[in-house]
Amino acid sequence: MSFFDFDAKLLSLAEKAKADCCEIFDNIDNVTRYNQQKVLSAFTKNGVSESHLGISTGYGYDDSGRDMLERVFADCVGAEDALIRHNFVSGTHTLTVALFGLLRPNDKMLCLTGRPYDTLIGVLGIDKHSDGSLKDFGVEYNQVDLTENGQPDIEAVKAALKKQKYKMAYIQRSKGYSLRPSLSIEKIKELCRAVKEVSPDTIIMVDNCYGEFVETLEPCEVGADIIAGSLIKNPGGGIAPTGGYIAGRHDLVEKCAYRLTAPGVGREIGASLGHLRELYMGLFSAPHVVGEAVKTAVFAARLFNLLGYGALPAFDEPRADIIQTILLENTDTLIAFCQGLQAGSPIDSMAIPFPAPMPGYDSDVIMAAGAFTLGASIELSADAPLREPFAVWLQGGLNFHSGEIGILSAAQKVINIRNGEK
Repeated sequence: MSFFDFDAKLLSLAEKAKADCCEIFDNIDNVTRYNQQKVLSAFTKNGVSESHLGISTGYGYDDSGRDMLERVFADCVGAEDALIRHNFVSGTHTLTVALFGLLRPNDKMLCLTGRPYDTLIGVLGIDKHSDGSLKDFGVEYNQVDLTENGQPDIEAVKAALKKQKYKMAYIQRSKGYSLRPSLSIEKIKELCRAVKEVSPDTIIMVDNCYGEFVETLEPCEVGADIIAGSLIKNPGGGIAPTGGYIAGRHDLVEKCAYRLTAPGVGREIGASLGHLRELYMGLFSAPHVVGEAVKTAVFAARLFNLLGYGALPAFDEPRADIIQTILLENTDTLIAFCQGLQAGSPIDSMAIPFPAPMPGYDSDVIMAAGAFTLGASIELSADAPLREPFAVWLQGGLNFHSGEIGILSAAQKVINIRNGEK
């Protein structure tokens, strides 16, 4: 029995795509198995109990569940310490807290991965004035552009660090709205080694969004001093309703905690308000959910290859995050993809996405996100600015079987538009 009306030819292509992906799916399962054991070990080693899942209110003093969660999370990502809170409102907010926590007036930061993601531009004060940006506080921003093939320029990084003193070297692991490859753990390790070789005191910070649990190691395990990310992406496992994390060296995490609350107060306050159960469950589920999201991305890449579209990375290339870029060639197919994906979503499937202005972006953006948690990128979603190269950035999928249906729905809509149908 079929519950969805897909063309027989499309279903045949889907079967071929899945057959082509079998060996890759096995490799993904191996990573998932390792990471699930790592997370379970962190829970058992620290002795998580029912009492840690409770609620605190007011100032949140002596919230043992909150403090335990931070110890568990630190172990999961190979860090000395972690700050994991539901009141981080987004990944950008979490990164901003870390940046303002660690940088002081007249400090300099160097981005090693070219221009950062769109929503960070205002935080840094690049291009135009943004009230309250790091630039307003006297922090100088510079960057090392990527090479022609989209890789970090290691020699240029070393040269920049030799030329002047930088307080922070910043690495964006994921590609953002670009076509460059996302950074593997091995590439992050190479960058960390290069930075410390030339400037041992420079803080290495990694924007780890979309990359958690995709590989068997995390950036703190290969030389990064501090990492940050969102809980409605990978590490929330599709269960965390909001939040973010900062993890790394203990002294640096403490500085970030003072920025999150107040100097001299730091992490000692912050009521959990009953969110702990969801955050624990989300973290525990994260390795499996991330594996399902990676499978969905691999399947999408292969299916759209078979339909004649480019995909970055290719279905059989190594993965560094959950994001899949699909090159859809023009505005009509780009919009059709997002509308089809929305129609194959569990929530708001009847909604029809259209391009519109979005805060933090310099062009109209179309988004498909029929998610249980608003804006959750670990749930199957896609977004794209309406500009060349007319690429869509796909991410997420709580389980592969529903992710497959969402991708088929997007593909069917693209086929219909290509055939002149509505």
